[in-house]
Amino acid sequence: MECPKEPLESQCSLSEMDDFDLTRALDKPRLKIERKRSFDERSMSELSTGYSRHDLDMAHSPGSRSFVDTPLSYVRNSFEPHPMVAEAWEALRRSMVFFRGQPVGTIAAYDHASEEVLNYDQVFVRDFVPSALAFLMNGEPDIVKNFLLKTLQLQGWEKRVDRFKLGEGVMPASFKVLHDPVRKTDTIVADFGESAIGRVAPVDSGFWWIILLRAYTKSTGDLTLSETPECQRGIRLILSLCLSEGFDTFPTLLCADGCSMVDRRMGVYGYPIEIQALFFMALRSALSMLKHDEEGREFIEKIVKRLHALSFHMRNYFWLDFQQLNDIYRYKTEEYSHTAVNKFNVMPDSIPDWVFDFMPLRGGYFVGNVSPARMDFRWFSLGNCVAILSSLATPDQSMAIMDLLEHRWEELVGEMPLKICYPCIESHEWRIVTGCDPKNTRWSYHNGGSWPVLLWMLTAACIKTGRPQIARRAIDLIESRLHRDCWPEYYDGKLGRRGQRKGLHRGMGLCLLWNEGLGDGNGYSFGYAKMVSSWFPISCSRCCGCVEVH
Repeated sequence: MECPKEPLESQCSLSEMDDFDLTRALDKPRLKIERKRSFDERSMSELSTGYSRHDLDMAHSPGSRSFVDTPLSYVRNSFEPHPMVAEAWEALRRSMVFFRGQPVGTIAAYDHASEEVLNYDQVFVRDFVPSALAFLMNGEPDIVKNFLLKTLQLQGWEKRVDRFKLGEGVMPASFKVLHDPVRKTDTIVADFGESAIGRVAPVDSGFWWIILLRAYTKSTGDLTLSETPECQRGIRLILSLCLSEGFDTFPTLLCADGCSMVDRRMGVYGYPIEIQALFFMALRSALSMLKHDEEGREFIEKIVKRLHALSFHMRNYFWLDFQQLNDIYRYKTEEYSHTAVNKFNVMPDSIPDWVFDFMPLRGGYFVGNVSPARMDFRWFSLGNCVAILSSLATPDQSMAIMDLLEHRWEELVGEMPLKICYPCIESHEWRIVTGCDPKNTRWSYHNGGSWPVLLWMLTAACIKTGRPQIARRAIDLIESRLHRDCWPEYYDGKLGRRGQRKGLHRGMGLCLLWNEGLGDGNGYSFGYAKMVSSWFPISCSRCCGCVEVH
């Protein structure tokens, strides 16, 4: 059932509320952050009963575990764990990485059958996030804390690519622990892009680190970690890279190809939606954690100003629905004035034919990229889901994204969730854009491949918008395939029928851990997804004034 919508006149003015709430952050001596409910109460009446305060306390207490390898949710609810979830936990624990006896993360993939490991035996920052959330949900925060501290320590390393020195705030893309059994020593080797394919530094790693630090703080209630001088400095160093002044005329971040999850040449250079959405979410997370001392206040002022500009820019220039598509189709070009409508000089003839058939009358999404004379009309799942979770998308835009998913289920989900982007690029365009990349052939890998790990973001977005039935439908597809297909990393094909790289557990099982009600016969439960949604205070139901200042 769709979440009931408020009449337009009764909703808050998004721009006014954003300006009002964020501006007040500069006038008070101390920030007090209050989390708003991220879904409508009426829609939640359709869900099963969530956690009680006692349940949450149990989840946060390591001592409450009854069985070593059994998720807490199943102990609480007294039914046998779903076989797939039990297998996912087993694979997750086998993938844990230890440094001097302490767990510091999980490797990207665990596969005994393959001799070609490439860099799958490393701990990737972005890949560890769903693992970290699973550990937090299961009342095991120590590995997350160790990971946050270890990557923070790596941030302080000098970073060079050939003879060029990277910025001090750059976080590693990944790291590997080398064990010397003779000397009985452990050594960490980090990759900041100097070993990556294409030699591109990870722009998203710093954002994921800030977001995960916020999730850890909310999950455990432990404020001491985020308030340490080291973490405060780490946050400021990351923000310094993003908030520095330069030649930019837009509040978005200019990036190279391959700097995020889409880590190969795929034509996402410029201002990709994934980076902008993560940037927005990281800014709001940092705003809630920075101390209101002299150094912190300086960054708070910069964050507030950037959030105003970034939210306006994204909601107006990246958003595409049926009405906006028709407006672009009628754009005039070569407008030279402050009153120009076609501010980026987008050529109407550059609109691909598929967009007109793809766009339903009800629905919309944030396009992949907007820059001078260029608009990438492709759909990117990660960026749109994060836009919902971070409240970068307005309530109406969030619902429109959900509408689009339902209307275009066959294209965006198919037989295996979730298309990383749509549509694929092929033929001559593929040769030009990817440089004839044999891994990114049409409907494969990052070129329209289906990635089950993205389901955790879709599930959380569905919970926030009050549309759990969409997530349930996607989970049913995964439940019937992943185990049978030996847990592929991703699926090929227009409908996602061909599993690739069998035996890899790159977060595939973790998507199921967001749904404690699997197999209990009680309909939609999603207790874990609801709990995790509460870890991000940067969400609200009817206005973007999601950070309240008292």
